[in-house]
Amino acid sequence: MRPLLALRRAARMARHTAPLSDGLPADEELLLDAPEPWLAPALVAAGAGDHEAAAKLLATTRERGQWEVRDRAVRRLASFAARRPEWYAHWTATAPHDPDLLLLHAQLAVQTAWESPARAELLREAAPLVDAAAGAQPEDPVPWRLALDGARGTGAGHDVFADLWERALRRSPHHDGCHVSALLYLSASWHGSHGECFDFAERAAEDALPGSLSQALPLRAAYLWLRAEGPGEVPESRALAAAERAQALSARFAAGDPWPAEVRNLLVYVLVRLRAWDAAFQEVRRVGPLVTSLPWARLSDDPLAQFMDVRDGVRIEVAAATPLRDRGS
Repeated sequence: MRPLLALRRAARMARHTAPLSDGLPADEELLLDAPEPWLAPALVAAGAGDHEAAAKLLATTRERGQWEVRDRAVRRLASFAARRPEWYAHWTATAPHDPDLLLLHAQLAVQTAWESPARAELLREAAPLVDAAAGAQPEDPVPWRLALDGARGTGAGHDVFADLWERALRRSPHHDGCHVSALLYLSASWHGSHGECFDFAERAAEDALPGSLSQALPLRAAYLWLRAEGPGEVPESRALAAAERAQALSARFAAGDPWPAEVRNLLVYVLVRLRAWDAAFQEVRRVGPLVTSLPWARLSDDPLAQFMDVRDGVRIEVAAATPLRDRGS
């Protein structure tokens, strides 16, 4: 019977794999970490040496209390400044006490530290910059996300973490960036365990606002658990529940929406590891052309190619499970 089953699987794959490509972006249309439309003009201007668009963008997020947008913007701007520093140097020379520039200083210092073998030492040196950013805009939770990142990288104790976490919550109880940083601190890879990580993520997701990306915190816990090869400390049912919650969140956004792009890429990874092929293919369609470095850069030096391979594998598995003919025919 085994050869017959193999032949049937091969026939289903041959018949259904090509049609499943309908509506999917071609490989050459895929984009890695594409900037969101509201961010692109600031990056284009910065590329021409002009910092004013970036300054205006960050000032607007500060004045309107758009902390999630601010967090996302300052990360991308810091990454750009690390590669193309001319605009950043000009901003520093013309407005050194700008509160938005102080936040960018802190983000760039912390980001640079994380990429260095001397991470802990550089993170300690960056702490005054984080303090300066926090003091310049006391309502802003983003410096406290940076402080939590620093606590994780320097091996700060749980008492220090708890104090920073309480300060972050005071500023914004639902800020996703701070929640993700706290979850990483509590993960088994750093200063906690898989159980602590899931417990924190599930409680936070229950408290999260409808449509908030914090609904996907259990998905991030599941991703970390699966990356550690799913040790027995946590039952698989928690990862399955996390994926279901993240699917419901993803369904609230249009396909190809850049806001949940990272969550959707993580969800594809988790669903593939759980062998939930139909659900994974649905998320592949929702990802559209927007591939993110996380999680694929953790698996390959070529994250775009890694995503393409995973996408092809999902299509093959779905095709192999699709009957050769409809039951009614």
